[in-house]
Amino acid sequence: MNFVIHPDIHMWFMLAVTAIAVFAFVREKIPLEITSIALMTVLLVYGQIFYIADPASPEGGLNPQTVLSGFANPSLIAVLALLVMGQGMIHTESLRFVTNFLVFRNQKFAWLSLVSLLVFVCVMSGLMNNTPLVIIAIPLLQVLAKSVGMASNRIMMPLSFVAILGGMTTLVGSSTNLLVSSTMVELGYEPLGFFDFFVPGAILAVVGFVYVLFVVPYMLPKRKTITEELVGDEKEFVAELDIAEDSKLVGVECVEGVFPGLEDMNVKLIQRAGHLILPPFEGYKINKGDILIVATTRQTLGNWLSKYPGFLLSEEEAEVIEGGKEEKSGDDENKSPIEGTETRVLAQIMITPASRMIDMSMEHVNFHKQFGAIILGIQRRARVVRRRLGRIRLEAGDVLLIAGKNSVVNNLRNNPDFIVLSGSKRDLPVPGKAPIAIGVFLLTIGSAASGFVSIPAAAFAGAAAMIASGCLNIRQATRAIDRKIFLLVGSMLALGNALQVTGGAGYISSLIMGASFANTPLAMVALLFIIVAFTTNIMTNNACAILFTPIALSLAESIPQPPDLEYSLSFIFAVTVVFAANCSFASPIGYQTNLLVMGPGQYRFRDFIKAGVPLVLLLWCTYIIVAWSYFGL
Repeated sequence: MNFVIHPDIHMWFMLAVTAIAVFAFVREKIPLEITSIALMTVLLVYGQIFYIADPASPEGGLNPQTVLSGFANPSLIAVLALLVMGQGMIHTESLRFVTNFLVFRNQKFAWLSLVSLLVFVCVMSGLMNNTPLVIIAIPLLQVLAKSVGMASNRIMMPLSFVAILGGMTTLVGSSTNLLVSSTMVELGYEPLGFFDFFVPGAILAVVGFVYVLFVVPYMLPKRKTITEELVGDEKEFVAELDIAEDSKLVGVECVEGVFPGLEDMNVKLIQRAGHLILPPFEGYKINKGDILIVATTRQTLGNWLSKYPGFLLSEEEAEVIEGGKEEKSGDDENKSPIEGTETRVLAQIMITPASRMIDMSMEHVNFHKQFGAIILGIQRRARVVRRRLGRIRLEAGDVLLIAGKNSVVNNLRNNPDFIVLSGSKRDLPVPGKAPIAIGVFLLTIGSAASGFVSIPAAAFAGAAAMIASGCLNIRQATRAIDRKIFLLVGSMLALGNALQVTGGAGYISSLIMGASFANTPLAMVALLFIIVAFTTNIMTNNACAILFTPIALSLAESIPQPPDLEYSLSFIFAVTVVFAANCSFASPIGYQTNLLVMGPGQYRFRDFIKAGVPLVLLLWCTYIIVAWSYFGL
């Protein structure tokens, strides 16, 4: 059934759907995947009820084949294949092998190591998906920052920013770039080449890198880590007390903020049957099986650990051992009681984007039985989650504070589901598959850059080669495919097509042209850049790129081509969308790497606004100069 109504109704309906979708993406009250599915449902049903004329399709502009074609888009397949290749690089430790050469053994050169690592991430981001680069670099940069006496939160945001800046330089540097090129092809334009915008992109990257390196670290305040928030002062010694069935502490009730018998100890939290009890403890009784996290002086803690089963906790086991040795007087009888106990360590681990733990509740994960460590707290987007742990469903970027044996923490370093943030800069041996993974990556990038094969074909072949060579198995490969990207890109490509066939894109471009100050191509490029840059910080960069590319091309078509212009206006306006959509600096939701560094950096939303807005404005001004001098506008 196809009803025919006035075309303007179709246009206004699609503009309304676009506004609702953007609002839902910004608010994030509804999961992004649900919003994407709802959007696809609306477009499919609307296209079946109403006929929307399209010269390219006798069946109408919103037939099922057209709406669903975005999920088979070559650029989307290339993006997903590149994610698989990135996971193969992580699984084989290929990138860590390379970064080991950038970390100098002499601590005097720690600053040089830190800058070298940031340069490496920026350069490599132009050749591969930057998420694995950031995952590898986070623990290394934490250690290097500590070596130079810098708070780790001063360097985590710069890490994400340089990764985004590097992604501006080539076609495969960001999924955003590929999607702009793909949209151009669907609209009948020539696709962007691998290095077509390298020079202007490199100029923006260099200017941004200087700002990120010399300005951003001094704009960020120092904040407490999750360890400091949940455990306490570093001068105190912290322990885990396991309450046995026959313990004298069973049944003891907190009175006026103190547990009788534990007056000399500061009870920080109680873990009970998979959930966390935080202060105040008024009215709570200690039960058998409880785990108490307490802090007090060395002497008091030593006396208590001699009477009750428990374990000393420390962020650095060596410090505890050295402290115990200081109290020794050469006689074994005077040995500190702490020294005789089994020492456990505190560690912070972060959930990776490809982790199989994502969307699983803490009760389902059963961390204690599966890994032999207990969870003391969880931090999400730099905020400590203060509710029952067992009910929390994990998300990528969550930081968990755990306590366990040193061997358990070291085993987690080799688990692709986590990043151990309490990291070490130990040199890792070269795994057997690392040379193969590096070879596959170089061959893929080389063949795509030379034009020997198309980027989708090269990326797909590279992903297949990673699996065939054993760099990762099929289960690990499927986990690397981000369903959010898949659903978001597929639905936004359908919405972009709907805006195009209903005239919505042309209407928005006419509004931009109607601005009194947008009377030259340079002014229009400047206006388009700042609009896209603003939008990409309140919704995802991929959605922004797909949404604005048809609008930008419609703008380019409405302006006469200057005869002395070397580049076509459609190319310049498309590249403007590429650069502006990558300016996801002023918000943590605009780009995945921003979300990844929120936990390790203890950032708030306002921190990204404070450091990111000046960077966006700096790149805007720089691009206006580039558009005038390089493109000749």
